Amino acid sequence: MRIVMMGTGPYAVPTLIKLYESAHEVAALITRPDSGGPGGRDMSINPLRQLAAAEGTPILDPEDVNSPASHLALNHFGPAVLIVCDYGQILSPETLNIAKQGAFNLHASLLPNYRGAAPIQWAIYHGETQTGNTVIHMNSKLDAGPIVARQVVSIEPEETASELEDRLAILGGNLVEDVIAAVEKGTLTSLPQDQEAVTRAPKLTKSLGNIDWTRSAKAICNQVRALVPWPKTHTHWLRDAPVPLRVIIEKTTAERGTDRVRPGEVIEAEGDRLLVATGDGTLRVERLQPAGKKSLLASTFLRGYRISVGDCFGTPKNKDG
Repeated sequence: MRIVMMGTGPYAVPTLIKLYESAHEVAALITRPDSGGPGGRDMSINPLRQLAAAEGTPILDPEDVNSPASHLALNHFGPAVLIVCDYGQILSPETLNIAKQGAFNLHASLLPNYRGAAPIQWAIYHGETQTGNTVIHMNSKLDAGPIVARQVVSIEPEETASELEDRLAILGGNLVEDVIAAVEKGTLTSLPQDQEAVTRAPKLTKSLGNIDWTRSAKAICNQVRALVPWPKTHTHWLRDAPVPLRVIIEKTTAERGTDRVRPGEVIEAEGDRLLVATGDGTLRVERLQPAGKKSLLASTFLRGYRISVGDCFGTPKNKDG
């Protein structure tokens, strides 16, 4: 079976590897131009492009995959199937119809939950305990096609978005392999998505990383895990100095709270225990990175910075954080 792969980001790499390992022909890779990956990511190093080049596969990177010129190129490759994963453009009906046996998208959520650009991050951000992969038979609406296969996995309590993405990507490659086998055998079945259950996973923004200390300790822990590796979670030590110190919070755990303490206030700063009050519970900061410095364990940070009980973390006044 002749397959055209459409992808840009690292999540799609295991799927392309599976296609190369199969008996099918990867006729071409369609990828985004190097300056624009899914979710606004910098794709100056595009792992799919590198993999396809090493295999001698033709590579196209159109600005508009739905243009007449792109359709002409796609028709030249004569794909039976389009496999789409982490690509970054919505495909028009005309583009989808080029594949004789259909276009299929691997999405990193249990659709219809978390449609959009950042499903893994938003699942962790909202404290989900399970997620998975879904393969849909694509239509022209975003992540809205009928479901043809899915996998359900548990989210580990301390798992970051980057760790979960690595795990789901490998599992997703296996799922796509199963879908292609079913297409070839004519045994593929589909199930419409429940439109009443749709939730969204929009692109991440830098402002999402700013900590609101009135949220619960558990919610902030989820925020920290969700925003690895980008945009990361940050706050400011509102120290007695002309300029507050911006810090990236890299690892945290939630502990029980202390009464009558304002959110963001430091309630312990000794040894390896940097504890900060939140709107519900106490946040233990285990690893953090001061602006312009290397990442530090809390114990190292506390030896180098004179932070005291009663100091506060938060957003500086008249600053955008």
